[in-house]
Parts: sequence; structure tokens; C-alpha cells
Amino acid sequence: MDDWIDYYDSTHTIYVSRLHRDLHFQAIARDIIGYISSPDAVVLDYACGEALSAARVAEACGQLILAEPAPGVRGRLIARFAPNTRIRVRSLDDLRKMPEHTIDLVVMNSVAQYMTKDELDSAFAVILRLLKPSGKLVLGDILQPDVGMFTDVLALLKFGARHGFLKDALIGLVSTALSDYRQLRTRIGLQRYGEAEIIAKLARAGFDAQRAHANIGHNPSRMTFIARPAFARG
Repeated sequence: MDDWIDYYDSTHTIYVSRLHRDLHFQAIARDIIGYISSPDAVVLDYACGEALSAARVAEACGQLILAEPAPGVRGRLIARFAPNTRIRVRSLDDLRKMPEHTIDLVVMNSVAQYMTKDELDSAFAVILRLLKPSGKLVLGDILQPDVGMFTDVLALLKFGARHGFLKDALIGLVSTALSDYRQLRTRIGLQRYGEAEIIAKLARAGFDAQRAHANIGHNPSRMTFIARPAFARG
């Protein structure tokens, strides 16, 4: 995951325009809010990235913890949200020191594809320790083995056409094809999981999981899963 952390900590070109970037984060915030069950809930966004719409999420819960591994991104989050008393910024290492069973909702969106299988298992162990027995993990944007890059491209073009940045999307796709992102994706690859495979992986980590009806964000070909601590049944 270190290479990807370095990439996202750099000046990258994954968004085709400012409008694309803003709409991307707005859509994610909207979908996360849909999973918040109480205005008093403590919510953790695991490897949150820039989280530009985090203030909207914070309005819907009691406290929002933004956990981010990239130090440069984390510094920007601290500066951006310092005035917001509902938002706290942490490193992933900080999560290991937090009290257990204190989080109502953990969201890990568009993260699993950048982690090795062992790294993901370790993340699940940390999350399970933090979740309340009644809490849940929302694991979003899981790439399927039989869905290729063409499907992602089509989803972006549809998103752009719907929101008025189709031309930028077309230009951006050319730029991405020549970018460090493309080279890194080709060299390292992205982790992909079938539905049964990720449910079994979550079960081994101590969760009962099922696939959600819709994915977080704009790409319907990717999967989101809702997982609850298995010990909650006891």
C-alpha cells in the first residue's frame, strides 16, 4: 500500500476537473450519511483521502474521525477542519491506540483495492476491535474480478454526461492513460474480489456481511458490503 500512499500524497491527476472532484466527494458524503443511524453516532472514515465533503457528514453525526495514512493529506485535513469541533483527524496508527468498542460506523470506501490481502485483514482486525457490538462496517467500491477498466471508463463518462463535464472526462481519460496512476496501476495492480470471496474474508475476520443494494459513489459495477461484528449475535 505504501506506493499508493505516496501517489495520493503527491500532486496527482485522478480527477478530470475540479467539478468532477467536488461531485465525487459530494456523492460519497451523501451515501455515507445514508448509513448513519443516529445523530449521536461516532463515525470513522478509514483512509478517507481528501474528504472534501466531510463537514456534511459531520453534521449528520456526533463525531467524525478522519483516519488517513498519507501525511501530506492528513496535514491538509487538519488545517481544513480545525475549526470543526465534530471532526478529528488521525493516522491509521492512532486507531490502534483508541479505546475498543467506541465506534458506531466505520466506512472504508475505495481503499481495499490498494491494499494487499494481508493488509486488509489487519485493517479488519483494527476495525472489529473499535466497533461497538451494535456497530457496522461499510466496505465500499470493491472491484470485481470480471469487470475491467472499460466499465470504469464508461461509468465515468456517464457521470460526466449527467453532470456537465463530459468533455473534461474525455480529455482526462487521455491524460490518465499517460499518467503515473496508469503506470502504477499497471505495475502493482489492484486487488479484486468476488462477492462470495469478500464475504468469506470478512467472516474469517469476525464479521457477518452481506452485499448492499447499491455501491457507494457513481460506479454501479463495483460492490459495497455491510458487515457487522459476528460476536454481536451472542
